[in-house]
Amino acid sequence: MQKQPAAGSCRYRYEKGEPLEDTSCTPGATSPAVTEANLASTICRKSGYTKGIRPPESVTGPEKRANASSYSYTGRLGDAEYDHLISLELGGDPNDPRNLWVEPPDPGHRAGSGVNNRKDPVESKLHTAVCSGKTTLRAAQQAIVTDWTTALSKLSLA
Repeated sequence: MQKQPAAGSCRYRYEKGEPLEDTSCTPGATSPAVTEANLASTICRKSGYTKGIRPPESVTGPEKRANASSYSYTGRLGDAEYDHLISLELGGDPNDPRNLWVEPPDPGHRAGSGVNNRKDPVESKLHTAVCSGKTTLRAAQQAIVTDWTTALSKLSLA
């Protein structure tokens, strides 16, 4: 298990009502295995890149519980996502604690209905833009780290 920030040391911030990570606890981390030069054989390949690098739940489960404590998250863990700030499909590091945070449910979420978040479609659109050459990998990574709620508009992809 990766060491997590101290209990209670991280604070969520909110933009447009959406939860964002504490940048001092979760600044993001990229995988050195993914570069602009090898996109076709890594994140842009058709054969499921993320499935092969995603850590198993036996690893991420205990980390999620510890990270929830870091963020003082007290909601149902089944309603929160242990999220990669820079998603795997954008070359985020699969298990660096600087790239993982317990993302609480979006506003209006019905408790007990599982994970829901509006960040996932943003990640997918950024991935498509990187793989189609509409933006660079670095620009997409930087935009999502800065503020995922504005990432698409910052890159003129909205």
